[in-house]
Amino acid sequence: MNIEEYRNYCLSKKEVTEHFPFDEDTLVFKVLGKMFALASLKKWESGEGFINLKCDPGYAQELRADYNSIKPGYHMHKKLWNSVYIHSGELPASLITKLIDHSYDMVVKGLPKKLRETLN
Repeated sequence: MNIEEYRNYCLSKKEVTEHFPFDEDTLVFKVLGKMFALASLKKWESGEGFINLKCDPGYAQELRADYNSIKPGYHMHKKLWNSVYIHSGELPASLITKLIDHSYDMVVKGLPKKLRETLN
């Protein structure tokens, strides 16, 4: 998965917007104002790209045990976020999109019911 495929996949989801809230390097995707994915463009361009994705705590531990390319979230709450290293070659694109979907779904579940209903 390259940066454009990642960007297009995230933007294809309902009510997703992209932002640079921290600096000009960190691309953040939000669903209804809540962050579900972020990545450093500089790291991506240097071949060290990773995506920080929200994850169920139990599933996060399982993924980290199964894949060397999935680590506790860099600069994030380590229990709830994973850093998914794209350029390692270990992870198939289908798993990466599944993890993006999981992150999106986790954030949507945490939204107030009224906001969740706007997605239907």
